[in-house]
Amino acid sequence: MSNENLNQENASYNFIHREVQRDLEEKTYSRDICTRFPPEPNGYLHLGSAYAINISYTVAKTYGGTFNLRFDDTNPLKEKEEYAQAIIEDMNWVGFNPDRILYGSDYFDIIYNYAMELVKAGKAYVDELSPEEIRQYRGTLTEPGKNSPYRERSIEENVELFEKMKNGEFPNGSLVLRAKIDMSSPNINLRDPILYRILHADHYRTGGKWCIYPMYDFAHPLQDAIEGITHSLCSIEFKDHRPLYEWPLKELGLNEPPKQREFGRFNLTGVVTSKRYLKELVYGEFVDGWDDPRLPTLKGLRRRGFTPDSIHKFLGELGLSKDQSTVDISMLEHCLRDDIKAKVNTAMAVLNPLKVVITNYAEGETELLEIENNPQNPDAGTREVPFAKEIYIEKDDFMEQPVKGFNRLAPDVEVRLKGAYFIKCNEVIKDDKGEIVELRCTYDPETKSGSGFTGRKVKGTIHWVSAEHGIKADVHLYDRLLSDEDLLKDETKTWGEKINPESFVVLKDCVIEPALKHAEKESKYQFIRNGFFCVDYKHTTPDKLVFNRIVPLKDSWNKKQK
Repeated sequence: MSNENLNQENASYNFIHREVQRDLEEKTYSRDICTRFPPEPNGYLHLGSAYAINISYTVAKTYGGTFNLRFDDTNPLKEKEEYAQAIIEDMNWVGFNPDRILYGSDYFDIIYNYAMELVKAGKAYVDELSPEEIRQYRGTLTEPGKNSPYRERSIEENVELFEKMKNGEFPNGSLVLRAKIDMSSPNINLRDPILYRILHADHYRTGGKWCIYPMYDFAHPLQDAIEGITHSLCSIEFKDHRPLYEWPLKELGLNEPPKQREFGRFNLTGVVTSKRYLKELVYGEFVDGWDDPRLPTLKGLRRRGFTPDSIHKFLGELGLSKDQSTVDISMLEHCLRDDIKAKVNTAMAVLNPLKVVITNYAEGETELLEIENNPQNPDAGTREVPFAKEIYIEKDDFMEQPVKGFNRLAPDVEVRLKGAYFIKCNEVIKDDKGEIVELRCTYDPETKSGSGFTGRKVKGTIHWVSAEHGIKADVHLYDRLLSDEDLLKDETKTWGEKINPESFVVLKDCVIEPALKHAEKESKYQFIRNGFFCVDYKHTTPDKLVFNRIVPLKDSWNKKQK
């Protein structure tokens, strides 16, 4: 995606851009603006991730700076190369192309040396308290903590113990390195936080080289400083951590340190964004992998059929706030419709087929009808659609005893076939169970679309597909994953009870017009009267087309705004 599409027209009107502009005017930094997105490679990106990326990426690109993707890979127990590669792929797909791809694990030697520098300056110490004792000594939000009995070790002893920690001479959890700050600080994050812990575990990039690993709050500001980050932009829950972010930068005397600034998070209705819950869904096989189209992961959105432009439009509509906000998922769906309605071709697809025999149409004859590819885009041209004696229509487009307001096909009622002729139902054929299996109709050859016929009007127009020429396809219909959002955190309910049973419906043996026979994976169409669909890249094979419904035609977001 080009930088021109980054909603830069709004850049001057949010608080982060104003601060960056002020720093530029005051020459706070002797280096160019540099931002970063620092994911831990322990899961897949979702819309919340894209929101955070967009903020940092837009700042960098607006001011001619650099945007880094840096993996915060300091926890070997949870991180995998699979996740790191998925993050890179997703960012490139959306158009957030990083200028540099970096890894926090590449700085382990530098971070260790910084930690040793703090130890030698008497600003960090090795503690032998157990994790439970550390929690007890920390105090509460209303009561101060108390000093560890190991807080006043000599510098020489701390240096020796920290080296032994690094050399693997102690078991997991037996010692930690802590900052020496203030156990009575009103900010509980400053009560001698842990800087390093012992963890005998192989790292996905460094293998078994290290058995001690820095904590996020210690590694993060140092990684930013090493990379020359100017503005460390993060979500609001890190605001209370800002003094801890600034502490090592100040104590180590690093020049022109990066600034941490926070923005409000946003929540989406009807979706699951928690990594914990997403992993439970994926690894419990309640969904079809990380790219299940019901998930808000970028891979799931891509597979469902959302476009990078629609995601950028959605992120631009969200704006930027200092507070947490909740957004209806229908806003994203609106952005998708707005993006592709003039871009994609229309097609006729009958999802629940009912056979229609046109009794007065010549046996064995086929007629090619010219139908617009996209009525909203004249430049899209036309396509030839075969019309013959036997066609399929939607079952819902016929009613034997029509109710008031039903303007589709019924006995002795005429409708127009899209791009073709008027037909009238003369006979209804049923099976032994009384189910309607076929309609016998006649057509009026004078009523061909585009012929200028004005003799009479009909109230309804329905779509259709030639029975002889149509191709079979499966169609996947998706809806909200959760039957009730309030159940999400209810630990007494299983995922089987929480998932909406209508969230995934498979329609077999749908009939699609033949122009789509060789549709490429991820190609998108508007199925007339049914919604926007794309070819599923995961389950489509040379012998079977599978379409995912991206969104229905109905736009609930637009209605909410009126």
